[in-house]
Amino acid sequence: MLIEPSMAINGITCHNYEGKIREVVPVKSINISLPDAMGTYIEEKVATGGYSSVSEYFRELVRQDQKRQAAERLEAMLLEGLNCGNATQMNPDDWEDIHQAVRERIAKHKGSNQG
Repeated sequence: MLIEPSMAINGITCHNYEGKIREVVPVKSINISLPDAMGTYIEEKVATGGYSSVSEYFRELVRQDQKRQAAERLEAMLLEGLNCGNATQMNPDDWEDIHQAVRERIAKHKGSNQG
């Protein structure tokens, strides 16, 4: 079965919970070839799972995978931090250094979005 997500010229219109348009997100269409059994399964999920389209179903799968990978990265970083040596007491200067680093990253991020 060949599933072709609907083509979008300008993107997907996202709505907030009040039904107001929040933003238009650029999209990329992807064609996926699947065995008939998988295609039937997906069509059933769309029909019974509260999805408005095959594209919406696949977007949800990708979002779930992104969250899973982010959680795995966070867990790996936490384990790395736990295994990096003996803990030391944080002092006010340490916290100020952290705050300053965050302020600089925010300013850099804001600057890159304005250009």
